Amino acid sequence: MTAPSLNPLYATMPTTIFEAMSALAREHGAINLGQGFPDGPPPLALAQAAARAMAERSQQYPPMAGVPELRDAVAAFYARRQGLALGREHAIVTSGATEAVAAAILATVRAGDEVLVLAPAYDAYAPLVRRAGGVPVFVGLAPPDWAMPIDAVRAAVTPRTRALILNDPLNPTGTVTSAAERTALAQLCVSANLIAICDEVWEVVRFDGLRHASLMAEPGMAARTIKVGSAGKIFGATGWKVGWLVADPALATVVARAHQFLTFTTPPMLQWAVAEGLTDDALIDAQVADWAASRQALLEALAHHGFATLPGSATWFSCIDLAQSGVPLDDRTFATRAVAEAGVATIPLSALWEGPPAPRHIVRLCHCKPPPMLRAAVGKLAAWRDGL
Repeated sequence: MTAPSLNPLYATMPTTIFEAMSALAREHGAINLGQGFPDGPPPLALAQAAARAMAERSQQYPPMAGVPELRDAVAAFYARRQGLALGREHAIVTSGATEAVAAAILATVRAGDEVLVLAPAYDAYAPLVRRAGGVPVFVGLAPPDWAMPIDAVRAAVTPRTRALILNDPLNPTGTVTSAAERTALAQLCVSANLIAICDEVWEVVRFDGLRHASLMAEPGMAARTIKVGSAGKIFGATGWKVGWLVADPALATVVARAHQFLTFTTPPMLQWAVAEGLTDDALIDAQVADWAASRQALLEALAHHGFATLPGSATWFSCIDLAQSGVPLDDRTFATRAVAEAGVATIPLSALWEGPPAPRHIVRLCHCKPPPMLRAAVGKLAAWRDGL
């Protein structure tokens, strides 16, 4: 019998590294510092708002673009915290930020279009570009500071370049673009007539004391930016899968047409709860303060045990330089062996890399875990390293 023919993009695609490492963590009973999610629940007030909405409000299809309360709350959130002049008409609610990225790419990219992607990158970007018929063009960043190589980005632009995907703050490195880098990228987008798909899901999860500044706020970018946000990252509620995008209404309308045939809509009780949460700056800031404390616990444990870390000031992640930490293994070998032999799951950074040669001496650890768990995990890694 002849096997059915499937789309080769997916037929040959491996399982995402995040699911692969989490599966190994479950198999070995390991501490999971690989996939990014908090071990605790989201804020109680958010859960109570969802329960109240489920008991008192509609559970039927909400509007495709999102409930008005959440669209208004997203616009007000960005006006209050980032100074962006947005209204309800700019906001489209999606089932998670990855769906927002997918809708943005599908609405933007045509067959043969090139899309600039900075490596390392969230591993959904390139497959989504390819599924839209586009060609991802990778520009590599370099450790330890992962500075924006603006000359290399500029050199990668061709007449076929359609868009730039910018993840800021950047997963997996935890770094943030500088004002000069954002200015240079904006000037490039304007001069080359590019759309910027800005994955800014980590915009609140910063530990440098600074408010997030979006590429959308740069001169000439308001009408050519699709900015993506995530309630899962703001509130530590990754399983809720509530995300959104904001864009100029003419652009948002077209992206919404892609969204309508991806998930169409998102559970309304979760939307109403997130709408309440976005109005509460004290709730959001307290959550970030908790993550700052757990991050500090991880960094102190790593330093105590002689692990060298790379600079970063955002996200739920910190990176270890294996070569500088006395580990004679590449990142993939380390990650595969550590989960089985040390009982700790990590993410090899090279798994989030295509294009230019990847650094193979860096692994990512998730720090939004209870400090005792983090200290135990680092102790296990140190004892295992010392026995290699």
